[in-house]
Amino acid sequence: MGLLDSVLGAIGGGGQQGGGEGALLNAVIGMLGQGGAPGGAAGGLGGLVGLVEKFQQSGLGPQVASWIGTGQNMPVSGDQVTNALGTGAVGQIAQQLGLSHGDAAGQLAQMLPQLIDKLSPNGQLPQGGAGGGDLASLLGGLLKS
Repeated sequence: MGLLDSVLGAIGGGGQQGGGEGALLNAVIGMLGQGGAPGGAAGGLGGLVGLVEKFQQSGLGPQVASWIGTGQNMPVSGDQVTNALGTGAVGQIAQQLGLSHGDAAGQLAQMLPQLIDKLSPNGQLPQGGAGGGDLASLLGGLLKS
């Protein structure tokens, strides 16, 4: 469980699935692997590459580049996360976790830079990470082990 331990350790979960960090990570994995939500709602993030593109298109290119790169991760706010992902996507995660929209956005703002950093070793996105299904399968399998 090296990758999951690394990701959860970075966000304060210490490799333990139980607790808020594991539930938030699980919700993000679900969004990464989702092609679309029922009724044309928020939809999936389109994999790791799609997630990165959403942040870049929202004017957060320098922040995302810092997460992928090997240097210090630049922070983002909950509002910036909501702007990048859309209120529907953040709302869906908030509902899954029983959080307010603002709390979910704030937690995502704390977790996503670290998650993308850990999933982009050596300052590059993984070659197999272009599709949401591949990444979700990889991380989802780690959560179940």
